[in-house]
Amino acid sequence: MSVLMKTTAAAASLAAAATLSLSATAAEAAGAKEKCYGVALAGKNDCAAGPGTSCAGTSTVNYQGNAWNYVAKGACVKMGGTLTAHEGNAKPVPKKG
Repeated sequence: MSVLMKTTAAAASLAAAATLSLSATAAEAAGAKEKCYGVALAGKNDCAAGPGTSCAGTSTVNYQGNAWNYVAKGACVKMGGTLTAHEGNAKPVPKKG
């Protein structure tokens, strides 16, 4: 096998692996996840944190009430977050039980 053929085969393998990885990630994000507001650290939010922000990583303070992260479905309220945007930026208080 020539060097060119080996390189092409390796590139094709990497491209296929990347495609499968992206498909799994997209499925996970679309599956059993929910937007959880008020739990993201500054600059660590997922997309569109409300006015003054554009997308992922643009929240300006910890626990910004209109910034959200995807979390496992059912985990948000247990973490002390909310399922809807809210005012303020108080540290979330996890729920017990």
